[in-house]
Amino acid sequence: MSTNNRVCPDCESSSDVNRREFLKSAGIAAVAVGANPLLAHAAVAIPAGSTPESVVKILYESLSDEQKKEICFAWDYTEEKRGLLRARVSNNWNITKPTIGSDFFSSDQQAMIRHIFEGIIQPDWHKRIDKQLEDDAQGYGKQQSIALFGKPGEKFEMVMTGRHMTLRCDGNSAEHVAFGGPIFYGHAASGFNEKPNHPGNVFWHQALAANKVYEMLDEKQRKRALVDKVPREEDVSFRGTGGQFPGIPIAEMSSDQRTLVQDVLAKLIEPYRQSDRDEALTCLKAQGGLDKCSLAFYREGDIGNDQVWDNWRLEGPSFVWYYRGAPHVHVWVNVADDASVKTNS
Repeated sequence: MSTNNRVCPDCESSSDVNRREFLKSAGIAAVAVGANPLLAHAAVAIPAGSTPESVVKILYESLSDEQKKEICFAWDYTEEKRGLLRARVSNNWNITKPTIGSDFFSSDQQAMIRHIFEGIIQPDWHKRIDKQLEDDAQGYGKQQSIALFGKPGEKFEMVMTGRHMTLRCDGNSAEHVAFGGPIFYGHAASGFNEKPNHPGNVFWHQALAANKVYEMLDEKQRKRALVDKVPREEDVSFRGTGGQFPGIPIAEMSSDQRTLVQDVLAKLIEPYRQSDRDEALTCLKAQGGLDKCSLAFYREGDIGNDQVWDNWRLEGPSFVWYYRGAPHVHVWVNVADDASVKTNS
């Protein structure tokens, strides 16, 4: 099997696409890909109301034997250096070599992949994610690839990877975890070294929401919340119920401060489809909810020295949302209902 692991050039370790319209008639949706010139203008019949998971199955069944050799793996496929490949997360990598927009995939297959991609992202976020891909990766389809683990219709997961992207579609095959496993998103909207306030960054509003919480803290709380050094950005393994989390415990905040933290959480999960949002909240609740989490802000990496904290982390026993905003935005996410789940980063 062919795999390709590209070392990330922008971390210590390792356009707008027009949305296709869904035309429904006689129980059929005719799906056409967007205006990206890399992708052929294709139409493929997909049953109306199809879930991303059901389209993954259609895609899988359309693959030739040669295609399967390149992009399909056993559910528990493991490599010596990268471990359980399905569970891995990184900020710039490709599990497989063929890109979505290449002629490796037929135009119909490209349309199905786009359908899956849009299905796991909230519609209001399609244009924003396409902007991120245009800024970071020359646009949708040019640098992203997919890998299929297991067998759709049974236990399976499709993973889409590329620069500033790890997305998953698993039909709840991966037990105990939200989003099918750890995910990653990022954006370098104004260059590798972004300016204060990250102009044009589609994810910066999440950091501004977190900073509103900091602004509401009193002096004693701020001292508790502010930490000197950032952790390794890929360090998103779980500490468990007995873990010591950096920052200020949410349970020690006032009711109005906790309300703002709820708003931060809502903005963090907003880009994803409702079922993934619900699963993330269910996992968080199983470990005690936000009251078992802490919120930390980091002095290190304060772009512009303006005390609008670019780096921050919301963490609980089996919940990690690590927003590393310097030199540009990288966000590492790992959410489960059981802290024994291992991260392969």
